Amino acid sequence: MANFDIKKLLQSVVTHGASDLHLVSRTEPQIRLDGALKPVNLPQLTGDDIEEMCYSLITEKQKQQFEENDELDFALLLPGIGRFRANYYRTLGETAAAFRTIPIDVPSLDDLGAPEVYKKLIKREKGLILVTGPTGSGKSTTLAAMLNEINLHEQKHVVTVEDPVEFIHRNKKCVFSHRGVGEDTKSFAIALKYAMRQDPDIILIGEMRDKETIEAALTAAETGHLVFGTLHTSSAPGTINRIIDVFTGDEQPQIRAMISTSLVAVIAQALLPKLGGGRVAASEILVTNHAIANLIREDKVHQIYSQMQLGQEGTGMTTQTQALVKFIRDGKISRDVALQYANKPEELSKAVVK
Repeated sequence: MANFDIKKLLQSVVTHGASDLHLVSRTEPQIRLDGALKPVNLPQLTGDDIEEMCYSLITEKQKQQFEENDELDFALLLPGIGRFRANYYRTLGETAAAFRTIPIDVPSLDDLGAPEVYKKLIKREKGLILVTGPTGSGKSTTLAAMLNEINLHEQKHVVTVEDPVEFIHRNKKCVFSHRGVGEDTKSFAIALKYAMRQDPDIILIGEMRDKETIEAALTAAETGHLVFGTLHTSSAPGTINRIIDVFTGDEQPQIRAMISTSLVAVIAQALLPKLGGGRVAASEILVTNHAIANLIREDKVHQIYSQMQLGQEGTGMTTQTQALVKFIRDGKISRDVALQYANKPEELSKAVVK
């Protein structure tokens, strides 16, 4: 039995500035640096090694949950090391684990180099702001920075519902009620139902997974709350379609009407490897205006993309292609990387003719 210290491993993840640690049997521990997996200079692990390391971090109740469900999701705080989102799972009957680092210090929008329009969006009193993108595209970080900005300037009650809770905000001007699904509440939908009685100004929904949660989010946004949520979609118009498609045909007209009045913005982001190391977030930004609200209501979502390209100085909107072109011109990313991540590679190719 090899003797591995899981805390030392997690410490090295933080020290290297890696985003993730993977423990899978028959291979050495791997860390993700700037989006790419790299093996750590240690012997290969067995399933027993991993189980022993993983079990040292959890309670008896969590062990029981894992043994019953073969899955376990939780947040972990290791004093002096950092905070992590952990997932334990089984592969070929053996225990495996993935750890994602969560910065203890919440970044600011300026730290992230976020577009100026974000500061305008968060001043809204009510409505729905969605940050979307694939897993690991920095959605949680962008949302945390937005809430941090509000925390610095406004006196609000913020209720977050997450699975598990990621960034923990210290109360500056705001009061934060962080609720973890499975620990503090049974489900997203139940938490949202009761959130209305907790006098929130702002609600953050970690993931809009199902019809009930989406419906509750839209209702909260319509009734005078500013609601932040995430979805795993890669483009802004695609996000609107995804929400509508969760509902049956006869429910869709009403849902389109709700989205058209309550949607403030969709930010669809991807994290791209930067030239010279590090990563950079390319964001497609849709901000609902009168014209876009009409297209949503009239079931013409396919026309939204061309509408996003109009009068952008005034609207703060940008397409993913424009964000990628700017990064290429600024020497931040290579043309090949941009094409690899592009939603519309043909459009990008034309925009950056060699």
